[in-house]
Amino acid sequence: MHSGRQYSLKEFLIWTRFDIYKLALIAIIPTLAFQLLGWNFVAIPWVPIALIGTAAAFIVGFKNTQTYNRLWEARQIYGGIVNTSRIVGMMTKDFIKTDHNTHLEIINRHCAWLTALRYQLRETRSWENMGKNYYVEYSKFYRIEERETKLEDELKKYLSAEEFDYVLSKKNRATQIISLQSKRFKELADEGKIENFRYIELSNRLADLYDHQGKCERIKNFPYPRQFASINSFFIQLFVLMLPFGMLHEFQKLGSEFVWLTIPFTIVVGWVFTSMEKVGESTENPFEGNPNDVPRTAMSRTIEIDLKDMLDVADLPKPLSPVNNILM
Repeated sequence: MHSGRQYSLKEFLIWTRFDIYKLALIAIIPTLAFQLLGWNFVAIPWVPIALIGTAAAFIVGFKNTQTYNRLWEARQIYGGIVNTSRIVGMMTKDFIKTDHNTHLEIINRHCAWLTALRYQLRETRSWENMGKNYYVEYSKFYRIEERETKLEDELKKYLSAEEFDYVLSKKNRATQIISLQSKRFKELADEGKIENFRYIELSNRLADLYDHQGKCERIKNFPYPRQFASINSFFIQLFVLMLPFGMLHEFQKLGSEFVWLTIPFTIVVGWVFTSMEKVGESTENPFEGNPNDVPRTAMSRTIEIDLKDMLDVADLPKPLSPVNNILM
């Protein structure tokens, strides 16, 4: 998540500069052919290009709306995780009649679930975009903790040796950690340390956590529909390829000396369309690790701080800070 006021124009131009290079090449070749070689036949009327541009604008607008909805839904889900986690912490402290170490054990197990979930959501999918050169290049300017540290090292901080070995033997680690939490609540209820109706409330909160996890997995494992993503890309590419040929026709009406304006205007208009398409692309997978992601690593750290602060733990972890205005 970008935590500043806005991306600077310099950042945006650097991010899209390869598109600008391509647009310049697309504009220069037909303009030189028209002006220097006298290929007047390459100039075509503006009407068919305008129709394609209109269709491209509609499909780009549709995609950006839908990808924003995916991002906002992901943020709402993680907001639900924050709220449910605080409820679990409050109930652990007030509902379970046991010692401080047991309370801390339950909170640590919950932090292990947060950790396993964020690592699972950071796994790559074939349709995600982080492998593209401009994302790889930009990722050097911020930290993706899940790419720099190992899940095993992080889980060791929160789980006992027995639970650690058990969780690592499973495929969906986050699911199994909630299952371990449920098992522990059942043991405490059998020991009389949790009253029946309070045990039911705690179990309901675990069910809420499963619900939040399932919603995250739905967004992670089901991409923005490929048919819409493909047609969006095809329309934009077709439009920018035809753009200079229509510009030639229009600037020719003003005089031969104005034909050279085809190059800068093609670059500017094409850049607007390709940049809108790229913004939608960077929003469609809110868990993949790009700078516009939901900042779940920072949110997980905030949850851990809040829960341990409820138990009056002295040595609290520090909140994460943005790196170059990017908070992950």
